[in-house]
Amino acid sequence: MESEASWLARLWHSFLDLLFPPRCVACHRPGSWFCPACLAAVGRVEGPLCARCGRPLPSFGLCPACRTDGLALECVRAPFFFEGALQRAVHELKYRGRRVFAVPLGELLGAYVISLGWPDSAIVPVPLHPERERARGYNQAALLAHVVAGRLGWPLLERGLIRVRDTRPQVGLDRQARRENVSKAFRWEGPAPPRRVVLLDDVYTTGATMEACAQALRQAGVGEVRGIALARPRFDPPGRMP
Repeated sequence: MESEASWLARLWHSFLDLLFPPRCVACHRPGSWFCPACLAAVGRVEGPLCARCGRPLPSFGLCPACRTDGLALECVRAPFFFEGALQRAVHELKYRGRRVFAVPLGELLGAYVISLGWPDSAIVPVPLHPERERARGYNQAALLAHVVAGRLGWPLLERGLIRVRDTRPQVGLDRQARRENVSKAFRWEGPAPPRRVVLLDDVYTTGATMEACAQALRQAGVGEVRGIALARPRFDPPGRMP
């Protein structure tokens, strides 16, 4: 059931839409932030998938990396490939201060989580380092998590998991360097966490960051940790980590 806060947010954004009608982020057609044609053009991540990391495979099972590496994450899923209108919307939200995109993106992600049939869980956004969050003004994963939690009626734990070390960007790093970069970068601070947690991020690229978050949650006593993101690259980057 949708929460009262989520309903009020929808009402407020409907009012804003009357004043500033949305236009498709890709083709600029008025009426919505994603016109049906541009959204349909974004590739969907569909099966067969690796049972753990959600990587597309020729047949169901585990990918080679997930057969050899132990994971703190039960599984990770993302509905879209990081391309087209979706990629533009994420960039608008993440780098250009367009917080309005958190609503349509969060609604897409919330609908996808419902389709997965996962058990009720607490939603935990992947945190930014406090200095980076102050510089940006917000954590885009937290904005998405508010919309998803409201859509599902699941609890949102926004401040329990913290990033204790400001890590360098992962772009350009190989698999081992990515792991080392985020090793022990996260910690749970707060009351005892719930038994089930769904980690939420905007894009799942290599898995190193989300896995480091899951390790911190496991150490704090969480029994099941799943991951969800809006999108993943169509092609694995060099040195992919599951």
